[in-house]
Amino acid sequence: MADRLPPLQTLRAFEATGRRLSMTLAAEELHVTHGAVSRQIRALEDHLGVPLFRRMTRRIELTAEGAGFFTVVTRLLSELSREAESIRRRNESARLTVSSGVSFASKWLTPRLHRLMARYPDFDVHLEVTDVEIDFAKSQADVAMRYGDGRYPRADSERIMNETVSPVCSPEYRERMGGLRTAKDIAASRLIHENGMKADWNRWFGMMGVPAPGARGPGYSHGSMSIEAAIRGEGVALGRSVLVWEDMAAGRLVALFPEARLDVEYGYDLVYPMGHRDHPKVGAVRAWIEDEVRQFRSSSTLRV
Repeated sequence: MADRLPPLQTLRAFEATGRRLSMTLAAEELHVTHGAVSRQIRALEDHLGVPLFRRMTRRIELTAEGAGFFTVVTRLLSELSREAESIRRRNESARLTVSSGVSFASKWLTPRLHRLMARYPDFDVHLEVTDVEIDFAKSQADVAMRYGDGRYPRADSERIMNETVSPVCSPEYRERMGGLRTAKDIAASRLIHENGMKADWNRWFGMMGVPAPGARGPGYSHGSMSIEAAIRGEGVALGRSVLVWEDMAAGRLVALFPEARLDVEYGYDLVYPMGHRDHPKVGAVRAWIEDEVRQFRSSSTLRV
């Protein structure tokens, strides 16, 4: 039966031409050439064995067979389009897309995401990882987690957690460097930098009353990368309290001066389209993340 049906592209060309009564206008609508539309119409006429248009000097018009076929094709394409849109909307209503920054996703969010899926089994949870400023007009995300100052153009937000930074390194590196018991010991070690952070080593040494040793040592664009460098034993990093907790609990990192913490200028925000605070998807993520943060705070001695 399938080989007796006309190719779909010929039907689209025929419907547009029959509606506009112009192959030129049909070609513009379909973003193809006039010749492509003409070939599709010819192929459909050959397939059916009858002419569908009368071609005159400056215009075309449907033949009797063409007019009857146009009515059927228009109805069927409309029904197909409506059903496709219905399926698409049903699929979109079940899809919950969460956008997150790279470091937060890799060090905190992803290990906990399975509990969001278990809590809302009717949602198909998708994670979009990017540090690009969220624009809900262009993104498929329903809700986003961002590290920022709480101000997001054309979006609403709620603060999830604040954080601090303090020196961390691997147990092996601490032992290799003789214990790193004083701020001066840390100043003499290899420092790992997170590029772009205002809560940096200069501020930390200033808080400790020790001259800053300068910007020597490797720098990384993401907090998760500087933490991984510290785990590998490359030096001492200013670990963000939210991002380092799991590695500290697992013994991959140790805190050198846990009492000497710098407040970070940014925090973690739940971001969503303007006016969507009560949207079911936003509400689901908010309820889940609030529970996760509560559990995290109860298990963590760090200020978040």
